[in-house]
Amino acid sequence: MSQSNVFFFKRGIILFALTMTFALSGEISANKGLEIAKLSDKNNEGYGDSSSTMTMELISKKGDVVTRELRFKRLEVPEDGDKSIAVFESPRDVKGVAILSYAHKQEADDQWLYLPALKRVKRIASKNKSGPFLGSEFSFEDFSFQEVEKYEYEYIKDESYLGKDCFVIKRIPLDPYSGYTKQLVWIDKEDYLVQKIHHFDRKSFHLKTQTFDEYKKYLGFFWQPHRIEMKNHQNGKSSILKFTEVSFKKGLTDKDFSQNSLKRSR
Repeated sequence: MSQSNVFFFKRGIILFALTMTFALSGEISANKGLEIAKLSDKNNEGYGDSSSTMTMELISKKGDVVTRELRFKRLEVPEDGDKSIAVFESPRDVKGVAILSYAHKQEADDQWLYLPALKRVKRIASKNKSGPFLGSEFSFEDFSFQEVEKYEYEYIKDESYLGKDCFVIKRIPLDPYSGYTKQLVWIDKEDYLVQKIHHFDRKSFHLKTQTFDEYKKYLGFFWQPHRIEMKNHQNGKSSILKFTEVSFKKGLTDKDFSQNSLKRSR
């Protein structure tokens, strides 16, 4: 074999080895990202059902604050996504408005909105779930549970956030109607709790930052954040959810999460 042929042969072997190394590295990153997401999701299992009272603060770019009060119920569904219903108590312009969500592991989530002024239940189309929820910085999509199976994952790096050692993973929504092209998620290494999410819009710009604070443990194993904030970096507004009372094992059933229950929830 001539020297030139030997050179190209060796270069081919090196390139092949590098290609395999990068491919294996990508596979490891994807697997690690998925495993971290699964461990984090374990924090949402075994609670059965829960009821909460909450406030939602809408903060304008100038700092003006509008406060809303609402009730929130949640039902764990084995082998599928959870069900939830949120009902606004005040102020008067949103009193009685309710949203019912059925999260699914594989299929698109089902959501219905009850508008008391019209006395009707409106189904929310999948392509509209990226829109703002009642003027807040949360979208209808944000109000549904983030099932692990609905994303592709990649481990990005380790990073400290507010003094906590965290994994940073990237997840890409599989839903073609998602309002996000990707999300970067900070998950602490100690308890695998989500600390922060960067949401990127359909143009891949950093649209919103969501933070989770004031975690409390219930039932000896279930972690509940008592403060969730969503900051919109494009319009300067933010919305904050604050949980004031949380209780579990209230005996809720599927009947409490039906379309008829939306009308009875006023």
